[in-house]
This record gives sequence, structure tokens and C-alpha cells, in this order.
Amino acid sequence: MDKDERLKQLTPIQYQVTQLNGTEPPFRNEFWGNTRDGLYVDIVSGEPLFSSRDQFDAGCGWPSFTKPLDAAAIEERVDRSYGMIRTEVRSHGADSHLGHVFDDGPQETGGLRYCINSAALRFIPKENLEQEGYGAYLPLFP
Repeated sequence: MDKDERLKQLTPIQYQVTQLNGTEPPFRNEFWGNTRDGLYVDIVSGEPLFSSRDQFDAGCGWPSFTKPLDAAAIEERVDRSYGMIRTEVRSHGADSHLGHVFDDGPQETGGLRYCINSAALRFIPKENLEQEGYGAYLPLFP
């Protein structure tokens, strides 16, 4: 399936976030507070982005991670919208807007907080990784 076909399958909020640089409401999104083991992939491309093992409760209302699975899967850009200067994060493969990265994360893991919109992600529970083609990531979840 090509990117245009995948984009047509997105919900309005998924499209707004990933393609129009939108933001979903805090504390009222699918993966805020998720505590299950699994992998988060780009909703558009399926590219693996984050592990639940690196997820933490930052109290901000969106899923937060200390690091991406692979730094090459994430692109950073300066975001000057809304009168602020922030660092936007986008997926490398699909160029989906994911959210932002901040330097107020846990110091013991490097100090970063990847604040990511649930609408930009698809969560694959640990028990479904093999059947969905992500079996190579099973060792992350002993």
C-alpha cells in the first residue's frame, strides 16, 4: 500500500496531527497512561519508533519517552510556532509530525522527554509483535 492510500485510512485526528502538525488534547488521548509492554510505530508507515520500556509518566498528558528505538528513525526540526522555540520530532520514513522533544526528562536516562501525540502512533502489544511482523523486537521485552 502506498503512502496516499495509508493517509486515506487515517482518522481525522491522526491526519491533523501527522500531516498538519496538529496536537491532540492532553490527558484525553489513546496512549497517555498506557502501561502495557509493546512497541509504538508510526501510524502512517509502521516504522518502529518507541518502546514502552522507555515510556514514563511525565505528567504532561501525552505519552512520553526517554529515547527513540533508533535515533535514525527520528528527525528533529526547529519549531517556531505559537511564539515559542521548540524542537519538533518527525518520523524519518513517513515524515509524520510526532510531537516535540524537551530537555526536562529523567536525568538518569539522559534528560530527554519525547512528548509524542498518541494519534501519530500505533501500539503493538508484546504478545502481537511476532504475528504483526515485529518479532525482531521481542528481546526488548523479557
